Amino acid sequence: MTNRIIAVINQKGGTGKTTLALNLAAGLSKRGAVHLVDADPQRSITQWVSMGGGNSGLPGVAQLIGNPTTILGKLLRSHRYVVVDCAPTLQGETIATIMRMAHIVLIPVLPSPIDLWASVDMAVAVNESNKHNPSLSAYLVLNQLETRNALSRDMREAVAEFDVPVLAAGMQRRAAYRSAAVEGQSVYGIGKRGLQAVADIEAIIEEVLNAR
Repeated sequence: MTNRIIAVINQKGGTGKTTLALNLAAGLSKRGAVHLVDADPQRSITQWVSMGGGNSGLPGVAQLIGNPTTILGKLLRSHRYVVVDCAPTLQGETIATIMRMAHIVLIPVLPSPIDLWASVDMAVAVNESNKHNPSLSAYLVLNQLETRNALSRDMREAVAEFDVPVLAAGMQRRAAYRSAAVEGQSVYGIGKRGLQAVADIEAIIEEVLNAR
């Protein structure tokens, strides 16, 4: 099977991009060698992993300093999955390079009209990247969903109108994601408290990997 670069990106901050990237990498590490790449100047994912010390069981993190093509290419040759936490922007050569090299792009979106509107540009960027990277697959991932929330249900109907497909699996609003971040862990590393969140992430992983 081909090694894959999975980029997690949204030009709008606060959508759960780093949370998705970190927990996605933790889940993928049970399927093969994984390396995280911190391409966000805020270095949130680097700080998250460092908080757990050497006992978190999380994949290693490389900062994207230098030539992105060289760094990503080297990691891709030695790891089954390379998960990139991108900066909250669509501008710049670094983002363009990531989009050209990525096999999968995941776009976390919060269940609100403002976040949905902000994702319109993401759909345009993905379509543009497909011209240079025809094998690129992109998916919207709904975050902080509430099963009984009518807005969450309406969001699924709204994003269905986008050119970028929305995953059936999403991230529910759960305290476990916040607890894991505070402890420098993934939801896989906090025991029974994280079981429902783990189920969220596993469903996302299975849907993404089986879609190709």
